[in-house]
Amino acid sequence: MKAAMELNERSLSILEAIIEGYIASGEPMGSRTIARQHPQMLSPATVRNVMADLEEMGYIVSPHTSAGRVPTDKGYRFYVDSMLQVRDLTEAERLCIDAHCAASGLQPQQLLKRAGHVLSKMSHYTGLVLAPRFSATTFRHIEFVPLSQNRLLVIFVSQSGVVQNKIIETSDDMPDVRELEQVTNYLNQSLGGLTIAQVRGRLVAQMREEKALYDRLLARALSLSSQVFGDDIEGDLFIEGAANMLDQPDFTDIASMKRLFKAFEQKRHLIELLDRTQQAQGVQIYIGSQSPYQDFEGCSLITATYTNGKQTLGSLGVIGPSRMAYAQVVPVVDYTARLVSRMLERELE
Repeated sequence: MKAAMELNERSLSILEAIIEGYIASGEPMGSRTIARQHPQMLSPATVRNVMADLEEMGYIVSPHTSAGRVPTDKGYRFYVDSMLQVRDLTEAERLCIDAHCAASGLQPQQLLKRAGHVLSKMSHYTGLVLAPRFSATTFRHIEFVPLSQNRLLVIFVSQSGVVQNKIIETSDDMPDVRELEQVTNYLNQSLGGLTIAQVRGRLVAQMREEKALYDRLLARALSLSSQVFGDDIEGDLFIEGAANMLDQPDFTDIASMKRLFKAFEQKRHLIELLDRTQQAQGVQIYIGSQSPYQDFEGCSLITATYTNGKQTLGSLGVIGPSRMAYAQVVPVVDYTARLVSRMLERELE
């Protein structure tokens, strides 16, 4: 790596000491503190010279008039990519996660919400779980419930048991109860076990068939289902422990805190970020300026995907300050994602 080539062993050691010291204390790290804690790094003057070089290269910065230094996003990025030593979870920590997520009889939505809660509890930050996207699910069952004139509530159940709802409007007369039952039975029999992409393909093909023009039931089924499956249904986002951010000294600026909580409330940007994380395997770490959204400035996001044993369904993780205890949070996120995957895979057995 180019970054590693420009840092010698002494520079690497001092950078690591600054980052880990700042993560632990929240206080800017001065040369005397580092020299006292790490006498093998020579004198404060030597440490000060190295710190000046690190600052010039953009790894650390001096906040305000402080004599100490804090990591920049570039410094954190280098640390998590090249220096981070992830610890193992203790037996007590694994049992705590198991107790929340491995309880018998949990519905998928309950499992995902509990996963968010335990991520927040274990990290002391904010837990996030993005439920499966509609397009990533496999059809099991659909049901139509009349609401009012020309409006229907559609209840869709995926193969993994996740339930999603959508309200549609019919362009013509509301089907009567008997016709809705016939449409429901037809769709459940003909679409069961197909992915949503396959469902959409089948609907397009059937709409082109001449039979659809003359079969009232088929025409009605195609009309209603095309409204259901034509657009994606946005996956639910479970946010647990948002108030934990109030306890972080990193977020003392009221304006920044308001932006962050507004983003939690609106969810859209968080969903987009978590969607991006599903393009890669394993634990992913996004730091500060990597996010295109100003709302998350000063934050880091640690995520991992979860599956049903066959395909990626969604992602979960922890958002907190960039001054995050990465070595402690990464294994919590990784273990929780693996456990949720096993639980969802068991649903299919």
